[in-house]
Amino acid sequence: MLAENDEEIEKLGPLEVLRVSGDPDAPTIVIFHGYGASAFDLFPIHEVLTTEQKFNWVFANGHLKIPLMPGYTGRAWFPIDMAALEEAMRTKSLRTFADKDPEGMQVARDAALLMIQALGVPWDQIILGGFSQGAMLATDLMLRSESTPKGLMILSGAFLNQTLWTSLAPKKSNLRFFQSHGEYDPVLSYVGAKNLEKMLRNAGLLGEFIGFPGAHEIPQIVIQGMSRYLNSLS
Repeated sequence: MLAENDEEIEKLGPLEVLRVSGDPDAPTIVIFHGYGASAFDLFPIHEVLTTEQKFNWVFANGHLKIPLMPGYTGRAWFPIDMAALEEAMRTKSLRTFADKDPEGMQVARDAALLMIQALGVPWDQIILGGFSQGAMLATDLMLRSESTPKGLMILSGAFLNQTLWTSLAPKKSNLRFFQSHGEYDPVLSYVGAKNLEKMLRNAGLLGEFIGFPGAHEIPQIVIQGMSRYLNSLS
């Protein structure tokens, strides 16, 4: 885990970000972390991927501060119902999402779009990605954008706002995506992830789905898949 160092954080639009510069002509990968984490959590991932091209990276920090325990806070993109999550995990029941934006998604979306606008990189040179609720935000941004980004990486995400997403997906049929999900994920269901994959494929998008015998995580097989996917976009 990378220790937080405020000197490494910079402001890009309304959001704090960590940036890694690569080849000036290479695409930029914009990554959104999961609930309770921060930009620092996924930052090391750029060091373990094996890519032919030296990509540029932007790791965004969620605008919401979430208390984790006394003296510790994490970041998030939108609030979640912790009681409902704990009950779903206790009963091992599947969590479903209402056919609308989660509360706070609009604010997260607006902040992310302003950050990308400040970045100044054309949409066709941006690869969106995220983990958990960060993957939901990345997917939502991809589907709602007027232009098609270069790629999308959905790590342990979920299918939400289903009517809208399903109606928007055919407009992005020229995009190739990467998706991964743990078969025993107690936080976001594997079935929901497969339903999202099915919707994207039915809309004409091509992609790779990696299911792995694990939980809410990013194992080595996913790292390898991400490397393979990014190399295919070079």
